[in-house]
Amino acid sequence: MANMSIAVIGAGSWGTALSIVLANNGFAVDLLARTDKHKDEINYNHTNHKYLPEIKLPDTILAHADVKEALKGKKYIVLVVPSHAMRDTAKMVKPYISDQTVLIHATKGLDQGTYQRMSEVIHEELPGLPSDQILVLSGPSHAEEVSRLLPTTVVVAGRNISVAEEVQDLFINSNFRVYTNPDIIGVEIAGALKNIIALGAGLSDGLEFGDNAKAALLTRGLAEIARLGIELGANPLTFSGLAGVGDLVVTCTSQHSRNWRAGYMLGKGQNLDAILKQMGMVVEGVKTTKAAFYLSQKYQIQMPITNELFKVLFENKSPKIAVEDLMGRVRTHEMEEVALSEVFKRS
Repeated sequence: MANMSIAVIGAGSWGTALSIVLANNGFAVDLLARTDKHKDEINYNHTNHKYLPEIKLPDTILAHADVKEALKGKKYIVLVVPSHAMRDTAKMVKPYISDQTVLIHATKGLDQGTYQRMSEVIHEELPGLPSDQILVLSGPSHAEEVSRLLPTTVVVAGRNISVAEEVQDLFINSNFRVYTNPDIIGVEIAGALKNIIALGAGLSDGLEFGDNAKAALLTRGLAEIARLGIELGANPLTFSGLAGVGDLVVTCTSQHSRNWRAGYMLGKGQNLDAILKQMGMVVEGVKTTKAAFYLSQKYQIQMPITNELFKVLFENKSPKIAVEDLMGRVRTHEMEEVALSEVFKRS
């Protein structure tokens, strides 16, 4: 498949990092940027300073500001846009989709209007594209490290194993290892909801509550993610894999994580609007907290961390009081709360 051209929609940090992976694998990459200025920087300077400073881009990455130029004749299209932009992006690419297109998204979030997963949004907007040809790439992967060719391992989820293996072959190399997984639901839910727990982890660190508190937060947070995911039809084992505990750990423990940084600043007493303006990039965990809160209400799923973060983010509850309320919850048995019986029953 060498010398084939692949389209990547979204020239932020993650879209650019994945473009570097593909370019290093011998593919020509047509990368869609938002502005002519951004396009020209990538094409003439081979940099993307705002999102990946000090990284030199391969010259086989060609940026475009026109969607037709980027997508024309492409079999493989990678969507790397914020969750709130996915629906409009799917509509934008629709004229260039055929029944042979393989569409991979690498977005970790939920739709705000419907609380759908990203693959559901894509399928709804592109009904002519077989669901087997809609895949998700996820896992523990900071763009900053991927762009520096540091060892990274991710997962590609798709319903058809042969198509998933096609996509695996596009991305895999000695620095970027790719596993396949048929559980799209679990991979998407894990990738979206870990951002909520990362906000909480950053908040805990901002309050200087220490490693013990953060370890408990990650452990209980994984239980919340699995509880909702299982209810939606996910394979419980997904949450113990790369897309689950792997992505949770890396997002909750690294200062590369936007969600951790936003939570940290909340813990230090900063205002949410000011934090988001200062960061200048999407913090998916904020929107995902709202979506997951409403899903927990709809399905009557206990998600106490999500519930308390919702109150902090949208009801002005004190972060310190929220954590105290979490610690003061009615006592329960750990295994009962994790619902391990469900894991063994369904796996």
